[in-house]
Amino acid sequence: MRPDYTIQSDWDTWREHAKSCDIPALRHIIKDCHNAARAMADHNVEKEGFYIDQALTYSDELRNRLTLRSYIETSIGS
Repeated sequence: MRPDYTIQSDWDTWREHAKSCDIPALRHIIKDCHNAARAMADHNVEKEGFYIDQALTYSDELRNRLTLRSYIETSIGS
């Protein structure tokens, strides 16, 4: 039985999946994870942490893409 808390293979799976998502999908996943974490807050703190970890992993990918896009737009514009 898998634990409720995040294990290394979870991060690996999420990072790989995040690479294949477009920006609207990343935003949807992040919002869904935050909602799930809130729902777990009073019931299962380990699962709450799991969803927070998942949201942050997808947020990293979104931030990296938006930063790269901004950098490219700035470079092309100059």
